[in-house]
Order: sequence, then C-alpha cells, then structure tokens
Amino acid sequence: MNAGEAEKAGAPAPAKDAAAAEGPVGVEGSVGAEGPADAENPAGAENPAVAGIAAGYAFAGQALELGALLWDGRCRPDVPVRIPLPMLNRHGLVAGATGTGKTKTLQLIAEQLSAHGVPVFLADVKGDLSGVARPGQPNDRVTGRAGEVGQQWTATGFPAEFLALGGVGHGIPVRATITSFGPLLLSKVLQLNQTQEQSLGLVFHYADTKGLELIDLKDLRAVVAFLTSDEGKAELKNIGGLSTATAGVILRSLTAFEAQGMADFFGEPEFDTADLLRTAPDGRGIVSVLELAAVQDRPLLFSTFLMWLLADLFHDLPEIGDADRPGLVFFFDEAHLLFNDASKAFLESITQTVRLIRSKGVGVFFVTQTPKDVPSDVLGQLGNRVQHALRAFTPEDQKALRATVRTFPKSSYDLEELLTGLGTGEAVVTVLSETGAPTPVAATRLRAPESLMGPVPAAEVDTAVRGSALHGRYAQAVDRESAYERLRRAPAEPKAAAGAAADRKEEPSLVEQVVSSGMFKSLARSVGTQLGREITRSLFGTARRRR
Repeated sequence: MNAGEAEKAGAPAPAKDAAAAEGPVGVEGSVGAEGPADAENPAGAENPAVAGIAAGYAFAGQALELGALLWDGRCRPDVPVRIPLPMLNRHGLVAGATGTGKTKTLQLIAEQLSAHGVPVFLADVKGDLSGVARPGQPNDRVTGRAGEVGQQWTATGFPAEFLALGGVGHGIPVRATITSFGPLLLSKVLQLNQTQEQSLGLVFHYADTKGLELIDLKDLRAVVAFLTSDEGKAELKNIGGLSTATAGVILRSLTAFEAQGMADFFGEPEFDTADLLRTAPDGRGIVSVLELAAVQDRPLLFSTFLMWLLADLFHDLPEIGDADRPGLVFFFDEAHLLFNDASKAFLESITQTVRLIRSKGVGVFFVTQTPKDVPSDVLGQLGNRVQHALRAFTPEDQKALRATVRTFPKSSYDLEELLTGLGTGEAVVTVLSETGAPTPVAATRLRAPESLMGPVPAAEVDTAVRGSALHGRYAQAVDRESAYERLRRAPAEPKAAAGAAADRKEEPSLVEQVVSSGMFKSLARSVGTQLGREITRSLFGTARRRR
C-alpha cells in the first residue's frame, strides 16, 4: 500500500441476514437503525452485533492496534480492532488480491511488534519494505486515514537489518550449507520426484557417515559423481540400492541448477538464524528485511530458503511454552510457492514444523492471495486472519470466494459481498482472544504505517549494511576444504613403471582413504559433536554443524 492506499476505496456490503433488532448493515452514507456514535450513543449501545464485536476486541493485556470497525458503511474509531500480543505466536494468514494492501498490513504489524520489543522477519518480495527503517511522510491521505480510525499517527523509523539471499541484491548475505539445508528441502528446489528425493536422502546419509562435508553445490555434485564412477558404484549397494540412473538424474539436476547461477546461495559462512532474534539498544525488536526482489525469477528457491530459516529456528530454539510475547514473528510472503507441487513428505514436514514451533515462541504469518493456497492442515493452525479484498471475475474466482467465506466464523456480515467490496487498506479480521477463542468477524479499516510506505534508496541500504555488526561475519564468502577438495585428491596417482610397481603397495581405494584418514578417525572419536556420528537431522532433514 502506498500513500494513496490510505484513501478509502470501498465500503462493506449489506448483510442479507442481519437480525432486524441489530439494525441494517447499510451501504455507504446510510445511517441505519444504529444512529451516529457519540457520547450519548456509545459503541454498540443500540446494536447488539456491534456491542458484541466491541466486547470481543476489548483485551485487558497488551495488544497490537489494527484499525477501526467498519459497520453500516461508516468507520467506527470507538470500536478498535486489535490482536493480543501473546497470541501472535499462534500464527496467522494475511490474504487478498494483488493491490489490496497486504504488504502494508505486514508493515503495520511489524512496526508494532518492534515497538513491543519483539523481533520480526519480513520477506520483501517486491522490494518495498525497506522503508520500515525510515520515518514516514505525512500527507493529507495519511492524516485523513489516521483521523478516520482514531490513530495518533507519528512518523517513526524502526531498527532494521537488511539481508539478501546469497548476497544477490542489497543486504547482508544469507547463505546455507548443503548439509544444513538437507535433502528434503533441496529436493524441492531441484524439483525431484519422490523416488529421486529418497535417493538424494541416501546420498546425504552416505556423505554423513563417511565424514564428507557438504558445504556448497560442488561438494554434493562431487559426491554424486563419485557414486556414479567406476570406483564408487560399489558404494551404491551399501547405501540402500541407489540406482546409477537415479544418481545420474540428480547429478544432471545439480549441474543445471548451478549453471543457472544458484551456487551463491549455498556455502559459508552460513547464516546463524539466532541473529534474527536480536533487539536494539533501546529495547525495540530488530526488523530483519530479507530482500528477494533480485531473485523474483527464482521463486521456488527463495520460498524453500524461507522454509529452511524456519526449520533451522525450530532445530535450535528451546521450548518455552506460553509467554507474554513471542520471541520472533516470521512473515512468509508468496506462501503458495512453497506448497505448489510439494511432495507428501514435504507437506507433512511443513505442517509439523508450524504446529510445533509455536511452543518455541515463534509466530508464522503466511501471506498469499487466497486461503486455498495453504493446505487445510496448515490453515487450521493459523489462528489470526486478516483477509483483504478478493476478486470474483471468473468461475474459479467465485469458487475461491465461497471457499474463503466458509473458513470464517458465523457473523452478521454478508461476507461474500463484503469481501468483494472492501477498499484498499480494508480487511475482514478475526483473531484469537486472550483466552484462545476466535474473536467476532470484524470488517476493519486498517491504520496507516508510521514508517515510510515505500523503499529507501539502494545507496542508503548499502550504507546501513556496511555499518551493520553482521557485515564482518557474513559479507565475505569462505571456501574451505570439504567434500569436493577431498575427493579431487582421492584418486590413485598414475602407477609407476612395472618394475617400480612391484616395490610399492597398491593404492587404497577412495573409501578406504576417507575412512582411514586422521580427520575421519578424529570425527569418529568426537561422539559429543554432530560430526562425530551420522548427523542428526530434523523434520526437514536439516542439520546443524558447529559454526
């Protein structure tokens, strides 16, 4: 939403089935039975439906302010719509058609989380969320929106850290090692089928047990190439019957993937997801903005990388149970890309990660166009909903609209008409109350973000990146010895002349060299470390080696 999105572009449609005692939910400009709100006619005093909504959002504890109720064609600043801060780890969905204001809803929520001391992660797909670091610019539309919803708007910038996937774009490079990324996520990126996915898992198993570190793509390609070589074919039988043909498919997929410029995203230094959990010296949560605009043409890669970040957090964070505020809220934009053509194992892993990460203090908001983009098992775990306008131009659109309506609690609104008539910066909201029960459905005119609604200049981002405490740790890529280098040294040297050959022992095989090496023996003795045994892998097959 830019500054113009603050301008109202529509009104809630009338409810067909509203009880007569509640008064009509009228169209723009009508008053209805409720009458104007003032000191003598407080919120819902003559309207049970409005009174019920007002009571449903009257929380006792800390809460984020989303906006004001829309009822009977008018904005009701005396009925604020809010989200309890402790419920932000119960996950959420922000949905709506393109141009309806989803991005600015993220910005609005992120600002208030930061102000409450909660770190935030934002996936910036379109490249316009960097403005969160700079105070917003007041204008008539912003101040008009603030007045409509009862907001005391103050231009404010928030502490931000700028990240870039693989260093492509403007930001601290975010990389992962192949080992920690794991076979399940990598199979998704490489678009492998189920058989190939399972086979890649065997390759990881082999590398783990032989102490062959998989840091970047060339490491994995080297291991697969070895397993398809004359010397390595025997090893295929020892790791569960991986076929040479399947290994060849994986090798070709890796080669094509690297040829597309994907090598930069994998390697060291690997990003430590604990750096997403920091607060600024003034106590506000740091907003980590991962720029993805430069890799928009590789959506499968960035959506899977976002899942790796979540899986890594899940792997590392302790259980904390219920808390008065989340430790991190993670916004997962373009969520449909993650679920498209996903294997059963992948979907099960996503579902389990989302279900369990709540107890580790992490809230996850999926951002997409319609709820149908999210599998029902995941959607059922998303307790907070901000649904922007939907379009119904085609039969498919109408089907999606009806499906969306069925996911909301019963309300006095005609949701099918309401969702197609909302203006930019307006949404239908239902969240979890402080007791964990769903709040009443509320058509809401959202507040205006207080930070800049748009990107800051690239030069300003670059200056912030160079001044970041993370720059020295992650800016320079490191290519240390790993599987690729070790396998290149492994082949036997050319045999000497026949007479000399009789005087020397036969060169040991590659596997014998690896297993008998000092490094491998040392690792085998280090049973207290992850490298001292086969690496323990989490729900996605991700693993964490010592940094």
